[in-house]
Amino acid sequence: MGKPALKQALWPPFLHSGKILAFGFPSSVSNSFEMNQDQPKKTPQALVRNFSLTRRVWLRATAIGSATAIFARLPSISFADGRNAKNPEFEKQIQNSITKGLDWLASQQSQIGNWQTDYYPTAITALAGTALICSGSTTVQGAYAKNIRACADFLMTRCRKNGLIGDPQRDDRYTYSHGFAMLFLSQVLGEEEDIDRRKELTEVLERAVAFSASAQTKAGGWGYVSGEDDDFDEGSTTITQVQGLRASRNAGIVVPKKVIDDAIQYIYKCKNKDGGISYSSSSRGDSRPPITAAALAALYNAGDEQSPHIPDMWAYAKRTMHDCTKHQYGHWHYAYLYYSQVVYRQGDAEWLPFRAKLFRKILEDQKPNGSWDSGEVGAAYTTACNLIMLQLDQGLLPIYQR
Repeated sequence: MGKPALKQALWPPFLHSGKILAFGFPSSVSNSFEMNQDQPKKTPQALVRNFSLTRRVWLRATAIGSATAIFARLPSISFADGRNAKNPEFEKQIQNSITKGLDWLASQQSQIGNWQTDYYPTAITALAGTALICSGSTTVQGAYAKNIRACADFLMTRCRKNGLIGDPQRDDRYTYSHGFAMLFLSQVLGEEEDIDRRKELTEVLERAVAFSASAQTKAGGWGYVSGEDDDFDEGSTTITQVQGLRASRNAGIVVPKKVIDDAIQYIYKCKNKDGGISYSSSSRGDSRPPITAAALAALYNAGDEQSPHIPDMWAYAKRTMHDCTKHQYGHWHYAYLYYSQVVYRQGDAEWLPFRAKLFRKILEDQKPNGSWDSGEVGAAYTTACNLIMLQLDQGLLPIYQR
């Protein structure tokens, strides 16, 4: 068992954040995903009764303050050279695009809380919910509060007795759904104020974490289905599990350290000499830029950013993906959903110039009704991915923070 987690004694703005910058704590409090189950836990009432600020309000204020400080330090550079991502007119265009996109996405939600799609219905519902919660809305406040609450309700009803969040009868790649659902619900738990609702969310996530642990393959990764049914594994599904588990851990859910340690080693077993990550530990093959970017994002989430493998992986990803207007992949939005997280982690010297090019490309592709549709998986999926990228540096979700 790891050291007692400090989160339990911190005041609400940091209660569910694994990255506590204001007080100088590291992103990984004890380098262990396991929390001390014997540690006395304060009730949410005891934690919040003396504080009038919600965590989301505090984070928003901090993000605004940080952005102001960053802007003040930037040199006076014209937007034409691609380096100044804080051009006021461009920022206005970005915000207008986000609002149109969020409004369209919210309008497509069904009465039962999901987004009805032909492919990956639970996964896309979770991604859509994540895009909405990136805006600053929660289940109780904000323009999209009702949509987020309905999305959470739907996903909770999809949690089966074995802990799987998804529908194996309709989805033959249900581990995607499970990972994205854990990520979304953990962010909801971090904002939930109702005691009974928190208890219900916690129970769902505890069962979900247990399912992920049991579904891990012998090699340490995850495949399209549970490893108990098929021991095949591959990189993209492994990444969704690692991020979902880390997000759950940030929300106070116990995650076995061995599960994460095995997943980290799995990623490194898939690493090629060029620094890229191959498709699977069993089939290997050439390095794949999108999976490499996703693996880097997952490793940062797992707290392994000091690994000697990281520089090679980052160099490969940057070499093959950094020009987002040039490099095209079969799943472009999946690739840049993760690569944007990786570049954002590098700091503003890397992020701001890349942000300008990425955001301009995204804005150019938006349809008049506010949606995006790449034709691959559907408009809800593409729109959700783009909105998460456009809102990434607002810094409101712990899982996406630096």
